[in-house]
This record gives sequence, structure tokens and C-alpha cells, in this order.
Amino acid sequence: MIRPLPPHNALRRLLHPASIAVVGATARPGAFGARVLENLAGYHGAIWPVNPRYAELGGRQCYPSLADLPAPPDCVAVAAPREGVAAVMRDCLAAGAGGAVVFAAGYAETGLPDRVAEQAALATVATRLPLLGPNCLGFGNFLLGAGVTFSAGPRPVAPEGPAVGIVSQSGALGFALAQAVERGVAVSHVLTCGNAAGLDAADLVAFLAGEPGCAAIVCVLEGLAEPRRLLAAALAMRAHKPLLVHKMAAGRDGAAAALSHTGAVAGGHAVWRAALSDAGVVLVDDFAALMETAAFFAKAPALPRAPGVAVISTSGGAGILAADAAEGHGVPLPQPGAAAAAVLAARIPDYGSTRNPCDLTAQVLNDADALVACTDALAADPAFGMLLYPNTHAYPFSTNRIPLMAEIAARHGGFLCVPWLAEVREGEVMRLAQAVPGAAMFSSTDRCFAALSAWQRRAIHAARPPEAPSRLLGDDQLDLARRLLASAPGPVMTESAAAAVLAACGIPVAGGLLVQDLEGALAAAGTLGYPVVLKAESPDLPHKTEAGAVRLDLRDAAALRQAHAEMTASLATLRPPPVLSGLLVQPMLPRGVEVIVGARQDPAFGPVVAVGLGGVLVELLSDMAVAPAPLSLSQARRMLHSLRGFPLLAGFRGMPAVELDSLAEILCRVAELAAAIPEQLAELDINPLICAGQRLVAADALIALAPPLKSVDAPNSKA
Repeated sequence: MIRPLPPHNALRRLLHPASIAVVGATARPGAFGARVLENLAGYHGAIWPVNPRYAELGGRQCYPSLADLPAPPDCVAVAAPREGVAAVMRDCLAAGAGGAVVFAAGYAETGLPDRVAEQAALATVATRLPLLGPNCLGFGNFLLGAGVTFSAGPRPVAPEGPAVGIVSQSGALGFALAQAVERGVAVSHVLTCGNAAGLDAADLVAFLAGEPGCAAIVCVLEGLAEPRRLLAAALAMRAHKPLLVHKMAAGRDGAAAALSHTGAVAGGHAVWRAALSDAGVVLVDDFAALMETAAFFAKAPALPRAPGVAVISTSGGAGILAADAAEGHGVPLPQPGAAAAAVLAARIPDYGSTRNPCDLTAQVLNDADALVACTDALAADPAFGMLLYPNTHAYPFSTNRIPLMAEIAARHGGFLCVPWLAEVREGEVMRLAQAVPGAAMFSSTDRCFAALSAWQRRAIHAARPPEAPSRLLGDDQLDLARRLLASAPGPVMTESAAAAVLAACGIPVAGGLLVQDLEGALAAAGTLGYPVVLKAESPDLPHKTEAGAVRLDLRDAAALRQAHAEMTASLATLRPPPVLSGLLVQPMLPRGVEVIVGARQDPAFGPVVAVGLGGVLVELLSDMAVAPAPLSLSQARRMLHSLRGFPLLAGFRGMPAVELDSLAEILCRVAELAAAIPEQLAELDINPLICAGQRLVAADALIALAPPLKSVDAPNSKA
């Protein structure tokens, strides 16, 4: 169970306040209390400075304490030193405040036990009082003109048109993004949470989801103690408001000590990306592209009228840039239909191009009506949901076309994107272009098509009906699996014991016979029939191939004797020497596509499942799809289709196509197992699962029962 997200109204007094008290208000230049008052200059609600040293500040009455205010304050900005914060929190509760913002630093981020305890005490208060911080820069509500922050700018400017709300654990990065208002981007809020003793990023995203003045949300994220709360917020809002996330800390995968291939490859960042994407979140890897992408999502219609994009250019080179970017991001550039093609042929010179991308050439300077006619024809074409105009000049003759083309696109239910190719990127011209309704500005063609690709993917996701996790394992199967895991003598199961767990869950395994010596192996091979595989059975050998503990395709007794001698010699060189529990003789399986299916306990998300290609090469190829467990069958199929090596599964160069439904079912069974017994199962590998047409068999298995890895993906925010 996850903590419920607070209802919108529970945070409205704090984040959309009618009154703001500033504890620690002062006339001393540069002090936090003075800076907060300066940043409230455009706020028209009640401002109540609180400091017993002053009778008035800046023409306002100054109050000795919160108890002396004329009414309970909606928001209390606490510009007091850390040592005095606890007392102020008690005063906030007594005064009936709607919430508090604590700027003071020096809490848990120091790692000092007494400071960690101080933050824990704040967290206790936060169960009764909405709290931002500590160690945060506060927030800005641009709808109200309120900057409840000591940060220097940007000035909260009331947005005109659809606006972007910003949520950031890092105050510095949040307010850095908010400076997009200086180039004309509409911003509704910037909300920062710092150490998040109270409200975290998920709470703030949920608040903005219910804010009518916010059309799209961006979230700059390091990590969360309860990431599934953010997923819940994303799923709840996916149909009506886009959420864009820039996930930092990509290198902290939390899997360095993993035993399994799954644990080594399916690290924390991969899980974050997979989980957010499956919740309908738009992932933006380039921090510099975050605000322009969000501004596009705020303005653009939720669903594309059609997937096609029409490029209208006055430069052949700009059209080539667009074609390259479209191909790179998988965005279709279909050719105009008959009606539009006729208009283009009549209005474009023969040295231009009537194909998409369309090159009207510089002749539009002498024939402005041609631009209107061609834009209208393409906007009316049912193949196109988006028009794209690469702007190459920051001068009126070019920029004046933007509002005209945007109006034409909107008239037909479309939208205009403008890659701004001119190197003049600031000033009034850019601000005016940014403010055009029905148009979005991009600093490059590549960023534009990346946003269009994400827009189309989000539309597909939003239209997808809710999917229930699979229920393929019965209670009796799970009970047997629990008993088998509980009977393991150590933290790592032998292969035959791990295979028994898989078999209990309905996953086909290679089987074989466990023997104690060479003579037993020869007898087992005679029973199974050659060719066979010989393996050393030991919990000390989680990766047998690397240890020289596997011999394949042994076709007769002589080959088996030689393989046994070679294996014995290889194992004798290992230090410390492995403790063997026997020799495993298995039938040699036919060739097929080698797939890895695995699960692990992620420190943030709990049970996760992964699938990939490559067998022993999986860590080299890094072709894995990851998702929190359990899965739906449809989700499992999408994971398979997302692999770069998917053509191998579909039947590459005459190879038999793998039965994808059966493979998806195995993936779901593993996910169900991992989700059902997270307290027992730390890591699981089926590697390889040999897939040959309809025959899918687990040729090797690893199960580790060690405790889950300690989280290394926890937030460590600083203002």
C-alpha cells in the first residue's frame, strides 16, 4: 500500500494563498526575510510581516508573533534560522495556518544524527500541517504574482495563455526553469520541496493536476522514497494533463552488487524510466529542452487530428533538416493528397518542391498569397495533424508569418510548430513569437521532432484502456514456490533447485538428472540420450559459464569423459574452491534465440521484471526492457516489441518466429512470482531461455534469496 496523495483542496491554502505571513521579516538587505518581502511585491493578497523587533516594515504593520495576526494565515514563509524553526512550527499549528515553507538548511542532508532527528520531528509536524522543505527555495505562484522564496527572480508574471507548472526537488533548478518567462514562456507555478520532510514531488504534481491555470507539468526529479505515489498521480491525470519528467541521477543504478545478469542490467534508472513511461509520463532527457517541450504540450491539442506532419519552408536546406529529424524520431511525413497537391503545383515555382517537405522558395516575398494558399491546403489535408514552419530569420518579414500560419492551422483543427533556426534567440521578437496562440517555438528541428514523437506516443498511451495484471499462478503454485525457496540451505539456490521453483510456476525447464560422479553422469547420459550438457551443481557458481562449469553438445561417452576431466581441472583453479553438490546432466536443446527473463527487488519500486536478448552477452548488448511487477499480458508483449533485437523473435532470415504469446506468458509468470513473494526472492534469472518457434525452455536458472539491496537512489536534494 502507498500513502494516499493529498486532495487538491488540502494544499490550496498553502500554494494558492489569500494571505501570507513572513516569519523573520526584516529590513536588513540580503536577509531571507527581506528577500521574501521583495518577491511578494506583485502579490495582491494580505501580507503579514512577523518580527517582534519591528512595528512596521515597508509600510505594512509588523506583528510580534503568528498569534497576533488578524486571521489565520494561509501560508507561512519561515525565514528563521534552523534553531528556531521547531518553535515556529508549533506557532503555525496553534495559529491555524494553512501550511508552511521552511527555507533553513542543515538538516538530514548533513548526515549528522541529531540533524536527521530534527528533520524527523519536522516530518511529524507535517502530518498535521502541509510543509515545504526544509532546505528549499520555496515556491512561486505566478497566477497570483506571489514569489514565496528568497531566490532572486524571476519576477512572477501572470501567464497569458496555456501555462506550464514546474515541480522540482532542487530549488535552484526549478527557479532556473522558471526563468523561461523572460523569453515569453507562460509559467503558472514553480514548486520546490528540498528535503521533502513533508510534501514531496508526487504531492506537488498531484496539486498541479487539479489546478485549472496549469496546462502542463514538468518535474525535475532525483528520486523518491515512494515512487509509486508519483506513478499514481501520473495515471490519474494522464487523460487530461501532460506530465513531463527529467529524471536525474542516471548513473546510480543500485545494482552494482547484483548476482544476476538481470540485477546488473535492470538498474534503478532503467526501472524509473520504464515505470514512468508506462504511466504515461513524457520523459525528457535533455534538461535544456524541458521547458520548450512543456510549452508545446501546454498549447497543443491532447490528441493529434492525424499523425502526419506537413513541413512548409522557404528554404530547401531547412526542409532537409526536417526530413532527417523526422526519420530519426519516427515521425511520418506523408505526401499531400490530390486536392492539396493541386494547390501546391499551382502556387510553387518549378524550382521549388511540391513534395513534403514543401519548399515555397524565397518567391513568397513577392507572392504572399502563395504562403496562405499552400498553408491552407496542407492544413485542410486530412493526412496532417501538424504543420511545421522552420523559421530562418528573426525579422518581421519572416516572424510575421507565424501568427498567420497558426491561425490557418487552428481553423482546420491543427497546430503549428516553429523550429527557430535563426541565431537571434532573445528579445521582443522571440517573446512575441512565443506568445502566438496555436504555435510552439523550438530551438532546433531535432528538439521539435522529439517533442512531436513524444506527443504521438502519449496520445496512443492515453487512448489505451486500463490493464489488469495477469493472474496465471494459482495459490497452490505460489505455496509450493514459497516452500521450495524456504528450503534453500543458503542465500543462492543451485540450478536444479531453482528449476524446481520455475517448474512449480508452470515455466518449462530443461530438466535433467543430478548425479554425484562421472559414472553417474555416464549412466544419466545413457538414459537421456546424447547429445547432453554437463554442468557443475553448486550454489557457489551463480555464473557457470564464466567459471568453466558448463560443457555443451557432448555427443558420446568419450566426449563426456573428456568434458568431465576438463571441468574438474578448471574448478580446481578457483579460489576459494566451490562446494559441489553434484553434476547436472541435461539434454542438449536445439538451437534457438537466446532470451533472458529475470526479476529483482528494486530498492525504490520493489519487485521488477526484465526481458532481453543475448544470453551471456546480455550485459554487453544491454538490450533489456524493464517494468515494475506484476504485468499485464499486453504490457509484456509491448516489452518484447520494444527490444532492439525484436526482429530475431519475429523470424529473422528464415529462422522460425518465436511464439510471442507464450514468451509474454512466461514473463508474466516470473513477474507474478516476484510480486507475490518479495520477502523471499531477491533476484531471479532464466538465462538463457531458448526460444525455437513454439518451443520455449529454460536452459539455466539462478535464484538469490539475499535481502534486497540497500537503496542508493534516494533523494538528496539541495536548494
